[in-house]
Amino acid sequence: MDIGLAKHLKLNQLRLISVICEYGQLGIAADELAITQPAASRMLHDIEQIIGTRLFTRHAKGMEPTLIGQAIARRAHNLLVELRDLAREVDELKDGGGGTTAIGSVTGAAVGFVIPAIQQLRAIAPRAEIDINVDTSDSLVRDLIAGHNDFVLARIPQQYEAKMFNIYPARTETVQLVVRKQHPLANVEKVGVRDLTHFEWVMQSHRAPIREAVEAMFMEEQAELPSSITNSTSLLALIAILVSSNAIAPMASEVSDLLVGQKVQADLQTLKLDRQIVMSPYYLLQIHDRQLSPLANQLKRLVIAELEHKPN
Repeated sequence: MDIGLAKHLKLNQLRLISVICEYGQLGIAADELAITQPAASRMLHDIEQIIGTRLFTRHAKGMEPTLIGQAIARRAHNLLVELRDLAREVDELKDGGGGTTAIGSVTGAAVGFVIPAIQQLRAIAPRAEIDINVDTSDSLVRDLIAGHNDFVLARIPQQYEAKMFNIYPARTETVQLVVRKQHPLANVEKVGVRDLTHFEWVMQSHRAPIREAVEAMFMEEQAELPSSITNSTSLLALIAILVSSNAIAPMASEVSDLLVGQKVQADLQTLKLDRQIVMSPYYLLQIHDRQLSPLANQLKRLVIAELEHKPN
């Protein structure tokens, strides 16, 4: 391979390699670059001529990167994200006090730490545009790697190595069981796990940390698992079910505190469970060696301060 490789490859060529590696399809890559598929094929051929080896192998379902293809695609992706962020940072500095940032968070962390930090940021950057993406850890980390989130508050999914990230302080989430105020267990002073089995439940699907924590609670108590479960990741759908039925919903404490408090007045309350439910910890994650804009850096500092100052 030519040691002057960096001088010969152009940004469009790097983008082509990155997109082919991401989607495994030349046609999709051509669409992303707004060129025809034959033109994309010629560009890939030119790149492989410059490098002196094949970057992808073709098979029935698409294109698979070789080891060299993976290495170049990873570097290309990081470079393209850095260039995008550089352009954004220049615009922010030119605007003075504006700018954009996108962060992701699991629901409890968004309510408890991200939103208070954003409210503080508004005082010093009133014209900033801030995107909050609330989702599962799998989706959040995938978008973080793709460059759609600047940083996230999430758990590290099993398919990713911890060394990919800069990792900041962990928080352990506790879970509350939320019901409507007219629920048969609402006024019981000490609710046992076996008292919960035969009610309808509404919660996230299998493998979600909150679902795993609830199921672990039943198994530890050797109690029968609930059989009537509605799976939903929508907080609005969850609330609609709760207020119209005797369903039980497990929620991160930060979320339940908001819903049962005076500000929302959703006619909900938490059960007085005779034991604690604890989820696995989440972290503030940033891609290792990826630079943040001044605005994103300031928001990260404010979020970390919230994590450190509020009791766990």
